[in-house]
Amino acid sequence: MKWNPLPVTLLWHYLQQQLGIGLFLEKNSDRLFDEVQEVIYFPAAVHDDLKKRLKCTYIEVDQVPETYAVVLSRPAWLWGAEMGANEHGVCIGNEAVWGREDISKEEALLGMDLVRLGLERADTAERALDVIVDLLEKYGQGGNCAEGEEFSYYNSFLIADRNEAWILETSGKYWAAEKVQGVRNISNQLSITTKIDREHPDMRNYAKQRGWWDSKDEFDFTAAYSYIDTATMMTSPSRYCQGYRLLDKHKGNITFETMMEILRDRPSGINMKGEFLTTASMVSVLPQDPSLPCIHLFTGTPHPERSVFKPFIFVPHISPLLDTKSPTFELERPKAKKPYVKPDRRHLLYQNHQQALEMISSNK
Repeated sequence: MKWNPLPVTLLWHYLQQQLGIGLFLEKNSDRLFDEVQEVIYFPAAVHDDLKKRLKCTYIEVDQVPETYAVVLSRPAWLWGAEMGANEHGVCIGNEAVWGREDISKEEALLGMDLVRLGLERADTAERALDVIVDLLEKYGQGGNCAEGEEFSYYNSFLIADRNEAWILETSGKYWAAEKVQGVRNISNQLSITTKIDREHPDMRNYAKQRGWWDSKDEFDFTAAYSYIDTATMMTSPSRYCQGYRLLDKHKGNITFETMMEILRDRPSGINMKGEFLTTASMVSVLPQDPSLPCIHLFTGTPHPERSVFKPFIFVPHISPLLDTKSPTFELERPKAKKPYVKPDRRHLLYQNHQQALEMISSNK
């Protein structure tokens, strides 16, 4: 399958808008500035030997009889993905979040592992939510989230298909989920407040036991599990708030070009530059009409304002995406200690992108 150039962009939030034509989902991936992100396709598969367990980034989990075809944008050193889509039009992206609950240092499933597992095992957005929370309950989340660095976090997820979208936010094994109505975005903070459509059965009781909720006031997930003042959440200068404002500015007239424009926005912080950089971006167009294909556009490179979004559509006989596959991906555990020398994981597109940036800079 060939990649044809389309306009530019990138993101760091997960943003979604419901229109008559269906759903849009967009995400920027903020990672360490020197991390390479590859775009890779895995075909559907049947697994006859269920005794053979599946190796994720750090731990093994039970395999399932069948997995769906997926396209993933992922840091090249790990098994999971920052964002991606499957053949049924399910799209998922994750964000790092922190709160009152201490981050587990034990190796378990990374949020990025849960993204890939949800895509491989679910044919609707809500079933993907079920997959993620079931795995979260069984295996937990935890482990180092950066290659050669100490960096751990819990996760929030934006999960969408042609017909609906869900926000799933977690704190350890506890979680809350909100079915999206209209425009919604997530960032590096919990954002579900009192509109909770699904939840961990012991989530409220645990918050009460820890003294985070007095059981007299209406339960507010973000207020209980984080330190955020939800009364002023929408007036803060945070990227979450800035992302919402940009979406609201274009409300009623959002196209995939609009989504790309938002992803390249620097003043809001959505397009990051510095030690943490927007290393890859994705926009998905999910028509409600099942006769129309879902279109997933990936950059596979950093610097959204100078990257090209390239379309991917699930069709029969897809060729390997060789130009965006890292040549040195291996399943060995990265050492979170120094000195640690990262292998050169730059794929061909990434190398060409670097060369183009150097030429542009030298001709200033």
